[in-house]
Amino acid sequence: MDRSAAVARVEEIVETVESETMPVPVREVWVYGDVALGLDPIERLDVYVTKDILFKDAPDRSEEFRASHGVDGVGKTVRAEWADEYPDYLRANASGHAAPEKCLAAHLLPDDADEPIHLEVCNASFDDNVTQRLKGAMARGDYEQILDPRGACLWVDGTRSEDAFQKLHDGEFVLPTLSGALEMLGMDADEADEAADAVRAYRERQEGATVRGDVV
Repeated sequence: MDRSAAVARVEEIVETVESETMPVPVREVWVYGDVALGLDPIERLDVYVTKDILFKDAPDRSEEFRASHGVDGVGKTVRAEWADEYPDYLRANASGHAAPEKCLAAHLLPDDADEPIHLEVCNASFDDNVTQRLKGAMARGDYEQILDPRGACLWVDGTRSEDAFQKLHDGEFVLPTLSGALEMLGMDADEADEAADAVRAYRERQEGATVRGDVV
C-alpha cells in the first residue's frame, strides 16, 4: 500500500469513529508498525482500537435480534442502536454471539476492498496491551503475537491529535528498530532479535484485511 493511501485510510477510520455510531464505545485509535515508521510503500497498515466493554445497553432486545438476525448478545455486547442503524455490519463469533471486534472491522474496513490492513481491538490501552502481550510471549517463548510497540496515538476520547497526524503525514516519528524497541521493554538482545524475526515472519503470512480481538 502506498504511504499516502495508508494515511488517507487511517483518516477515514478516525472520521468514521468520530461521526458514526459504533457497535461499542471507542476510546482510542492508534497506528503502529510500518506506517508509524514512515515507510513507503508499507506492507501492512496496522491500526489499534481501544474499546470499552459494553456493560449496560438494551439487554431486553437480545431475543429480538436473535430471532431476526440469528445473533445473540445484541444490546449486551454490542449496541442495539448500532445494530438498528447498521444491521449489515452485525457479526457473530463461532458460538453465535455478537463479536465486538468483528462488528468494528465490518464497519471500519470495507468488505469489497482486499486491503493489507490489520485491525487490533482491545479493551486496554495500546501501551498496557504492549506490556501484557510481551510478558505473556516471554513466559511462553512464543513471540508471534507480540504487539509492535512502535505506535502513535491519533485520536483519544473524542479528540484528534492534529500534531500526530501531521507527523504521520510527514513521516516524522523517530522510532527504533523492532528488536531495539523490545530491548527497551526488557528483552535481552538475542531474545529481542528472535522475537522481531518471529513477528515479521507472522506478518508476512497475513493477507488482505485481518482483525484480532483481545481482552486484558
